[in-house]
Amino acid sequence: MRAASPTRPVARILSAALFFPLLTFASPPETPKTIIELQPFRQSNSIPIRSAGRDGVTTLVNLNPAINSWFLLRLKWNGAPAESAYHLENAEPRTRKLVLDEKYPSGILVLEAGKTYPCELFSALDQAKASPRIFAPLCNGKIYLRNPATGNRTTLEAATEFLRERVWGGEKLISFGHILLGGMHRETGKFEPAAASQPDSAPGAPLPALVDPKFKLRLLAPGNLGIVVENPAGAGMRPGAWYPALANPGIFAGLIQPDLLDPAILSSYPAAVNRLDSVEASALCYLIAFDLDLFDFAYSRGTAHPRVGWSDHMLPRMKDPNLPGPDGIGSIAPLVSTGLVSPEAVPRTVAAFTAGFKRAHGAFKYGELALRNRGSHYGSLENGVVFSKLQPGLSTVFMLDNGAVAMKTWMDADNQLLPRIRYALQNGVPLIEFDNTARRGIPGPLVARWGPGNWSGSQDSKLRTLRAGAAIQTSGGKRFFLYAVFSEATPSAMARIFQAYRADYAMLLDMNALEHTYLAVYRRSGGQLFLDHLVKGMAAVEKSSSGELVPRFAGYPDNRDFFYVTRKEPKP
Repeated sequence: MRAASPTRPVARILSAALFFPLLTFASPPETPKTIIELQPFRQSNSIPIRSAGRDGVTTLVNLNPAINSWFLLRLKWNGAPAESAYHLENAEPRTRKLVLDEKYPSGILVLEAGKTYPCELFSALDQAKASPRIFAPLCNGKIYLRNPATGNRTTLEAATEFLRERVWGGEKLISFGHILLGGMHRETGKFEPAAASQPDSAPGAPLPALVDPKFKLRLLAPGNLGIVVENPAGAGMRPGAWYPALANPGIFAGLIQPDLLDPAILSSYPAAVNRLDSVEASALCYLIAFDLDLFDFAYSRGTAHPRVGWSDHMLPRMKDPNLPGPDGIGSIAPLVSTGLVSPEAVPRTVAAFTAGFKRAHGAFKYGELALRNRGSHYGSLENGVVFSKLQPGLSTVFMLDNGAVAMKTWMDADNQLLPRIRYALQNGVPLIEFDNTARRGIPGPLVARWGPGNWSGSQDSKLRTLRAGAAIQTSGGKRFFLYAVFSEATPSAMARIFQAYRADYAMLLDMNALEHTYLAVYRRSGGQLFLDHLVKGMAAVEKSSSGELVPRFAGYPDNRDFFYVTRKEPKP
């Protein structure tokens, strides 16, 4: 019997969280609203102001005081036809506060470490807004103005958007292209004998995969693995084992394919998982793991995606014609999404990877979830700001204000966590859920159901393609975040592999192309920065300037959303 309670590691996180009364959202309003009105915890304060000979009124909105990261500043000068709005980012939200004070009418006060720093902000805003910088520093770098940017997109991205938006039947044409792309990236591992004494995994690594014993004395060639690893065996890698990433403590990489797994895994839960055919059973999977004791995770929206309007992939009768989107908003203005790693985080960033579906496919057309909550559009939060409400029944990865990272199938009762959620993203339904009776992760109930699971693929339900997924694994007292790229797989193959790695929870992310399943690790050595990609072909999306590599997401804005991984700072 499948348990409805949170997974084992999530339960520990939730029990340690501060108690908040259960928060429930009222029925969505029948009239449109703004992104600011969508924020349930916002606090605002207004004062009269005077700067450069002008008088007016300003309002400072802290969009989520518990997170204390994003603010909206509104200025209305006397005689001006309209107010101006500025999206501000607190560069150090854990220790720094921004306040308005009528005794200081020309700017704001920055409170930090028992000291007050006055900032002549109002006179500097127009210059900052005209700056070419996407993050324009203010108040001696204590605050950033977030300026709009045009996100990069690849040739494939531009072509598919053109087909969807301009060509009759374009969605079907794109799906046909996805079939071709899936086969294009398929890889099959090559083997050679292994030394019997080689260990299954490096010390401190996650649990290795449960592999068929007959493959334990063989090595798998690394294929197109782009992560440089410390490997005592030389070129080959033991299937399912973990190898430390070079010069990046706490990061591990590995290889596997489904036909190497323990037969007991492949034969379990036959009603929940489809039988794998020979094509996907022999397709190589690349994995990377991050020790959650050492790293923090953050989520950032792209400059364009995911949008907040209605998805095209939903039942027409579930759409409210009076609303521009399922949450009552059709735009995030006046907020700004930059598609970039936050400037304060860049020096500590060790990896970045693409996130989930665009809004166009981020809702349900079939099954029970299609008939609930206006099609169950995928939700997201960034820096405590709700861009789309988290919907019950959907796989959710989230990060709390204390840095804890968790995955679970969202429930209405989980809304009590909303004041503490810094980042969250939903993407479909679970590949693996934790079963409290079995005390392990087991395949999700919709893994084998294409439509109700919204697994995407081709119009004729052909699901084998390049896919990426994420999981949480618990090993003893340690927790690891796993990211995997499957060179050609259905959700069933993904579930089998995460099941073999003993994941507590696993979910699908994006799919169909290397730029959509992208992950790069930043390796620093001797003053140089090296970019190691999980799959070598992902390097094609990087840019260069003056002969130097410019990494995606950290060096230039992208139109797609992503996660980035930062090394934890030492506690004071």
